[in-house]
Amino acid sequence: MTDPILKISNLTKRFGGNTAVSGINLEVQPQETVAIIGPNGAGKTTFYNMVSGRMNPTEGKIELEGHDITGLPPHKISRMGVSRSFQINNIFPEMSVQENVEVALTALHGHSRKLFNFASRNKAVQEEARELLTKLQILELADRRAEVISYGDKRLLEIAVVLATRPHLVLLDEPTAGMTPDETRRTTTLIRQLADTGDYTFLITEHDMDVVFGLADRILVMHRGENLFVGTPEEVKAHPEVRRAYLGEEEDEEEASA
Repeated sequence: MTDPILKISNLTKRFGGNTAVSGINLEVQPQETVAIIGPNGAGKTTFYNMVSGRMNPTEGKIELEGHDITGLPPHKISRMGVSRSFQINNIFPEMSVQENVEVALTALHGHSRKLFNFASRNKAVQEEARELLTKLQILELADRRAEVISYGDKRLLEIAVVLATRPHLVLLDEPTAGMTPDETRRTTTLIRQLADTGDYTFLITEHDMDVVFGLADRILVMHRGENLFVGTPEEVKAHPEVRRAYLGEEEDEEEASA
């Protein structure tokens, strides 16, 4: 067993007298895909926001590759190798698909967006952008403006932008939310292919259980802010408390405490 890329110890978040997340423990191994599920109000979004630096925990510790990142702001966590996609597309609609990826690569090379002409002159950046678009199977859209491509393709572009930062840990927030069944199947297949390369470690929040069971090596099941169970998809499917708490219930889009 290798050292975990992400180690979470007793992670807790309180809002006044309400405890949204209580004492969560989790280790994510390199090259692993871990999904977080739970019914409405389980605390998933709060947990995810703490890991990505968008919210400070009340108690507990978050370690990335042995480094304490607890309470660090998102930009510092990103520089340490954590990249996050969002439920709402986080791309530049007025730019082309390829330019969106080049912006991320330009930032990776230490240049600001104001110096975007660095990318236009840099063949290595252009080639790397095209390689990422090929991985996400949207290379044919490279020259189209991001605002005119389909919703599903926008989500794939966002993943390409995330991967352009060469992350150690990829956080995917509802990667298939709002997609058609065909788009969902396509995106799930592509994420699985990326995971199978061994180049990426994924932490995913997702409502669609078919997506979860199709992608996850292990699943963290949260219920009322607590760690109900951690196990493989097969173990989760068979666990009686999980079935009662979540698998037979309908899920809302976001928990109210987030």
